[in-house]
Amino acid sequence: MADVRVSKLVKKYGAVTVLHGVDLAIRDGEFIVFVGPSGSGKSTLLRCIAGLEPIASGSVGIAEDDVTDLDPADRDLAMVFQNYALFPHMSCRANLEFPLKIAGQDPAKRAGHVERVGKMLHIDELLDRKPAALSGGQRQRVAIGRAIVKEPKVFLFDEPLSNLDAELRIKMRIEIVKLHRQLQNTIIYVTHDQVEAMTMANRIVVLRSGRIEQIGTPHELYYYPVNRFVAGFIGAPQMNFVSCSVERADSGATEIRVGRDVSATLPVGPLSRPGRAHLGFRPEHVTFARPDGASLGLTLIADVIEHLGAVTNIYGTIEEEPGAEITVSASGTVDVSEGKPLPIWVPVSECHLFSEDGVAAARHVSPPVWR
Repeated sequence: MADVRVSKLVKKYGAVTVLHGVDLAIRDGEFIVFVGPSGSGKSTLLRCIAGLEPIASGSVGIAEDDVTDLDPADRDLAMVFQNYALFPHMSCRANLEFPLKIAGQDPAKRAGHVERVGKMLHIDELLDRKPAALSGGQRQRVAIGRAIVKEPKVFLFDEPLSNLDAELRIKMRIEIVKLHRQLQNTIIYVTHDQVEAMTMANRIVVLRSGRIEQIGTPHELYYYPVNRFVAGFIGAPQMNFVSCSVERADSGATEIRVGRDVSATLPVGPLSRPGRAHLGFRPEHVTFARPDGASLGLTLIADVIEHLGAVTNIYGTIEEEPGAEITVSASGTVDVSEGKPLPIWVPVSECHLFSEDGVAAARHVSPPVWR
């Protein structure tokens, strides 16, 4: 078993607290992603688990062992860094062999491990080259291979794809997911890119200012964010937010009003704090034709239109709430003119509601099943 447990972990730099009593349980074989904006504490938390950062209080456990006071080398972990951290004077083969050599493993056995990992990562033809002769993607494969040959209990990835171009990042994240399915090891992965998090993780840990905002599957975070921060952070383009007033609420429905004339009853609620609120809906759920079910009708004034081929993103404001900026993502090409009013609809089943302090009302809808 290679589960990871973090209990009441506090990390300080001098008088500044950067992790505030973090509690987290990671299951054996899970691919879990830490995500959040810069300064949220995601890399610091990873480094505390690795033993690279001393903690002020709390504990870290791996498998059945308390490793809080163990050195990084004694925690049976392998880490892949953003900058590859390869030895430039060594060949790729020597880089892969290095951790096994340090561990005193027999040369013949080392060679067998390196050949096996080289074939697994499709770098067997590159083993005699030095890192300078490789592309960024090839170097990252070697760095991942060096972690694999150790056969650790847990893999730690600290933004490993940040230095790659967009196309290569997509290819590498697919390769890492395939690798996890093959190895079945526990992986903890740090990224600031929520698209990476959504496409790779079994579960996502959303952090802000050293605290965990929400833990859940990509499905749960997308459809059931617990607050406005998570709702805005997960999803690209991010969720739209429009001020509204709550007219009436009970346990299963809340009537809201946007501006003076637009009202709708949402299958959410009640809010923790009644009164003014924020209506949330995702750009991809907006339609230009009125749907069959209950919907909220608004008027869009387009400011900027991005034609991306398969998708058209429209940035603008709504007439009903002056100053409220929204984004609409439509499939294919859409006939929209800048500055011209355009009716849009949002199905009430796709709406979210947040109190003024950002807490989400419960949603009483059944989202589609992701397979």
